[in-house]
Amino acid sequence: MIDFTLTDEQREFRDMAHKFAEKTIRPVAPEADEKEEVPWEVLEKAHQAGLITYSLPERYGGGGVDSVLTKAIVDEELFWGCAGIATIMGGAALAATPILLAGTEEQKMKYVSRLCEPSRGGSGSRPTLGAYALTEPGAGSDPAGMITNARREKGKYILNGYKTFITNAGLADVYVVFATVDPSRGTDGITAFIVEKDWRGVQPGKKEKKMGIRASHTAAISFEDVEVPVDNRLGEEGEGFKIAMKTFDITRSHIAAGALGVARAAYEYALGYAHERRQFGKPIFSFQSIAFMLAEMAMNIDAARLLTWRAAWLYDNNLSCTTEASMAKAFAADVAMKTTTDAVQILGGYGYIREYPVEKWMRDAKIMQIYEGTAQIQRLVISRRLKP
Repeated sequence: MIDFTLTDEQREFRDMAHKFAEKTIRPVAPEADEKEEVPWEVLEKAHQAGLITYSLPERYGGGGVDSVLTKAIVDEELFWGCAGIATIMGGAALAATPILLAGTEEQKMKYVSRLCEPSRGGSGSRPTLGAYALTEPGAGSDPAGMITNARREKGKYILNGYKTFITNAGLADVYVVFATVDPSRGTDGITAFIVEKDWRGVQPGKKEKKMGIRASHTAAISFEDVEVPVDNRLGEEGEGFKIAMKTFDITRSHIAAGALGVARAAYEYALGYAHERRQFGKPIFSFQSIAFMLAEMAMNIDAARLLTWRAAWLYDNNLSCTTEASMAKAFAADVAMKTTTDAVQILGGYGYIREYPVEKWMRDAKIMQIYEGTAQIQRLVISRRLKP
């Protein structure tokens, strides 16, 4: 039996996330975007509210909500508030996910608990952040081209390399880093490691100036002869690619939900504007050309939500969801881009001005077609799994 009824817990989390997005995130989002600065006070409030760690297990200090569908519902609301701020907030769960999937109990207790620990006191109070370091200048869509390497020496690995476009790089306390132990093995040589920010040789690089999600901190990070204990390897040697792909089965549903939140924000604003803006003596919504654009927005957003919920539900029920997660991510990202572009069009000249929020949502939407696997990579994943 198919049932689209949310549980009491899901409704409670949705309402809490929406209220936080409306009252705490949205008021600071324009300034954070303009200044390209991380709004630490918002992150601190989010941490106190449990919105950063609610999806991590209770035994490590999290909220114990293990449903990917519930997290997708929450992510839609947070990204509705601001995609940049929501991206930073997701860093802890993103770093924790591969540790929870492949880590030992000792690794989980040490590092997932660290991501859940209370914020540091004082004027610089902020929550503990995590980062997921996979992408390199020459290895984005093709992990086999990875050159960051780990050489084993007795009870440790010597890590050398360079990662780029990493969310929270330089701010994170805990990194999950992917490196090859044997470049000749391609993806079979990729291995995952947990790296701490204060270790000698861990060097944050240049912060990127981005078109969208400008409140989030995206930067490079390098590793120069970093000594990583064998105990900090995730899984066995060569299992890193598999760990990354399993992580994507979860995170692609979350990115789809984030794209959905951005699209919904733009749609709601454009709909309200179309009912208020008058031309030729009547609201522009009365013109079919505008009304049909809004009808298509509503239709596509609903379809994206159903795809996202299906992928998340499949994962929650221990069913294969790789294809479905890629479908949801690709479709929702495309919907976000089209919806925000059309919202700018509906507002006309006002839509192109920063005083109105739709141009920000349009800039934010573009990254949804790029990170966590580009729109083209999603279609590659889907096409390879199609059977006659």
